Amino acid sequence: MAQNAAEKMEQEPMDVSLKLDDLQKQLSGIKADIEAMKEENPENKLSMIVFSGELDKVLAAFVIATGAVAMGMDVVMFFTFWGTPALRDKNKSVAGKDLMGKMFGTMLPKGVDGVKLSKMNMGGMGTKMMKSLMKKKNVASLEEMIEVAAEFGVRIFVCEMSMDLMGFKHEEMIDYPDLTYCGVATFLDEAVGSRVQLFI
Repeated sequence: MAQNAAEKMEQEPMDVSLKLDDLQKQLSGIKADIEAMKEENPENKLSMIVFSGELDKVLAAFVIATGAVAMGMDVVMFFTFWGTPALRDKNKSVAGKDLMGKMFGTMLPKGVDGVKLSKMNMGGMGTKMMKSLMKKKNVASLEEMIEVAAEFGVRIFVCEMSMDLMGFKHEEMIDYPDLTYCGVATFLDEAVGSRVQLFI
């Protein structure tokens, strides 16, 4: 009987040791699962491509962007092609453009005052009516929404390729605290882990 007790005492430390090893393996497995879940879960970020340059679409883009920031999301907007002219400053002029650059500069809107509605523009009358209605209803203008976006920390990326194609220069764009000129790869690096991705 004394021998059985001695054997039992020898086995108990071994059992405890095996259980501890087992627990450590389980904990390691749980940690690995948590890390994998972190990698799979997207960031609390909104990445938006602003391709269109019409008043209603650009306004919607900024309303969504500022709304997302208010909900605690990080927001980055990538302006490309027809969305780019909306970011031109109407009070800035630059010299040294080639013929195509001058043509694009003349034909495309210069800043938020020049953008028109995508539908029911009616030679500019529809746009004027919409702006008047927005004022009556106390809806923030596009210019005001851009200011709010800047205050909220919305980051704006501008496509270098679009700028180059249309002959736009950095010096003619709006003054915005988080304005970055970049290529698509930089934006995609931002967008790849975003929870929400939009194309407007």
